[in-house]
Amino acid sequence: QVQLVESGGGSVQTGGSLRLSCAASAHTYISNCIGWFRQAPGYEREPVAALSTAGSSTFYTSSVQGRFTISRDNAKNTVYLQMNSLKPEDTAMYYCAADRCPPIWAKLYDGSWPGVKGYWGQGTQVTVSS
Repeated sequence: QVQLVESGGGSVQTGGSLRLSCAASAHTYISNCIGWFRQAPGYEREPVAALSTAGSSTFYTSSVQGRFTISRDNAKNTVYLQMNSLKPEDTAMYYCAADRCPPIWAKLYDGSWPGVKGYWGQGTQVTVSS
């Protein structure tokens, strides 16, 4: 059973926009945190943004603050990542992940979130050309 499905990736030019979607199964979505990560070839996976599906807490890595917006639609069990003012360095495979919310957002950086009982999607490619 697929728990998370990403969509919305594509190719855009510098300055363009894309909106990624992460559709979750109900039990994966409810009362969890959903986060977006990305991994470019030759680089480690890094957290991009995350939110709580039951509260107002959000997280953004510094390089995307002011350009990306994470949001949710609880009726659709879906989390979105609106990406504006895209840059070539945003080029990567983007993955969504789900798990119980971490005690602090810094856990997204040390590889401990999502945990062994968490979920990953299959990824969607974002390519930004100059």
